[in-house]
Amino acid sequence: MNKIRVGIIGAGGIAAKLHLPELATVPDAEVTVLAGRQESRLKTLCDKFQVPRWSHSYGEVINDPEVDAVVVALPHPLHVKYGLQALAAGKHVHMQKPLSTSLEEADAFVDAVEKSSQTVLALPFVARPHVLAARRLVQSGKIGTVSSAHARFSHGGPEVYYATIQSILQEDPDDELWFFDAKRADVGALFDMGVYSIAHLVGVLGAVKSVTCLCTTVAKPTILEDTASLILEFENGALGTAETGWCDGARTYGFSIHGTDGKLVNPPLTGDLVHYRPSSLVDEDAPLLESAVDLSGEMNVHSHQHWIDCIQSGVQPEITNVQHARHVTEIMLKGLQSSRERRTIDIESRV
Repeated sequence: MNKIRVGIIGAGGIAAKLHLPELATVPDAEVTVLAGRQESRLKTLCDKFQVPRWSHSYGEVINDPEVDAVVVALPHPLHVKYGLQALAAGKHVHMQKPLSTSLEEADAFVDAVEKSSQTVLALPFVARPHVLAARRLVQSGKIGTVSSAHARFSHGGPEVYYATIQSILQEDPDDELWFFDAKRADVGALFDMGVYSIAHLVGVLGAVKSVTCLCTTVAKPTILEDTASLILEFENGALGTAETGWCDGARTYGFSIHGTDGKLVNPPLTGDLVHYRPSSLVDEDAPLLESAVDLSGEMNVHSHQHWIDCIQSGVQPEITNVQHARHVTEIMLKGLQSSRERRTIDIESRV
């Protein structure tokens, strides 16, 4: 089988840290062209990852007949614009998170994907072993009726992230971060990091029917939110809390799912899953029975390998698909509305 020829549009931090390194490990894919604004970055990344060509034109990459699939690795507000162009050109699409900062744009992209035969994977990628196992255990009733869940994904902020990126790109440090610019980014920490909290809970528990949210700006030089907390009402009756922010210097990535017969915990900063079971449901002080969940039977590939596998099979990803991304996008947009209006907002879409 011929290799899938991939073009990447966007030669910034996420291409350098995620897309190019992961695609380099996929045997059935090859990155043939990289597009971006800064020639120095293009040359650095093409040399580092053996990409044969670069361009300043996103359209040139999208319309290149020698390109089968396109990775959209651009700032948030540009995702759907170029994703739609890629679909129209007959390309498979790997979409950077978040899907969009506009519900209308998100709907237009979902509609285009559903009318297309192309495979689209939309980040964040939640089809990881510990998430798949939690989803399976919840659906099989292993922890009884789910009552609540919690997820927190947060870090020290874009400036900390970009210190690593500038090292990869061999650039001198600077203070120009588009994440803090409301005109360029549209949205803040909720869409940058909160998308992970929400996507993990939706991946395990399913659709959300309402959201109540508060956002604030604690410490960062921006009018955008740098901290957010959401209460999610799930369609299955459970309640969830999703927390995020750019003001967590110690970093936190993890979730827990609580049920009438036990709980599942993904310890922060790990890919593990722990199953806690009560030794007795009648003794308040009975010790919990703790066991690590065996993840060996779950799919264990990164998003780019999964994307290529789905392209070759002619299918859409089961979880990290455009409908999932659209649902998460609606939750975040209505979360911002909830924070502004100080009220609970219904979610219309389902997954």
